[in-house]
Amino acid sequence: MARPEINRSGEIEVFVRVVEAGSFSAAARALRMTPSAVSKLIARLEARLGARLVSRSTRKLQLTPEGTSFYDSSLRILADLDAAEREAAAGAQPRGRLRVNSYVPFGQHRLMELLPRFLERYPEISVEAVLTDNVINLLQERADVAIRAGPLSESRLVARKLGQSRMVVVAAPAYLEARGTPRTA
Repeated sequence: MARPEINRSGEIEVFVRVVEAGSFSAAARALRMTPSAVSKLIARLEARLGARLVSRSTRKLQLTPEGTSFYDSSLRILADLDAAEREAAAGAQPRGRLRVNSYVPFGQHRLMELLPRFLERYPEISVEAVLTDNVINLLQERADVAIRAGPLSESRLVARKLGQSRMVVVAAPAYLEARGTPRTA
């Protein structure tokens, strides 16, 4: 049998409004609901939680100890929901630590040159850059990104070609005179 959908954040908002308004009817007016709808919603919430949240009387509404605890938690949850929605609506900036592992020449000549602009654009990100010519195990070294040259060995990791460079064989004139010109790279 299908379970009816529960709008938990909606229930929490109604509960908080009831507590802040001090009565079901005042909360109902503020929420544009009927007092009976608010009362039924709180009763369903209490039944689902298995705890009495409010003591009702004709004159006064009072929170139980469980209700006080649930109210405090509800305020935090609603504040977190509001913050999450604001961040999403504002195109929240990425944040956290980014661990980058690069082979030494690229790291020295390109990565270090690009980092200041990256950090200026994303001030909430801290970058930990490790330069090594050793091929590493990304998971073991806890690297988020690795930049390497050459063919990719078989892997389940996602790879993207960033560019290409050509190889040039160079030698000192004295070496060439003593050993001859190489025929293959």
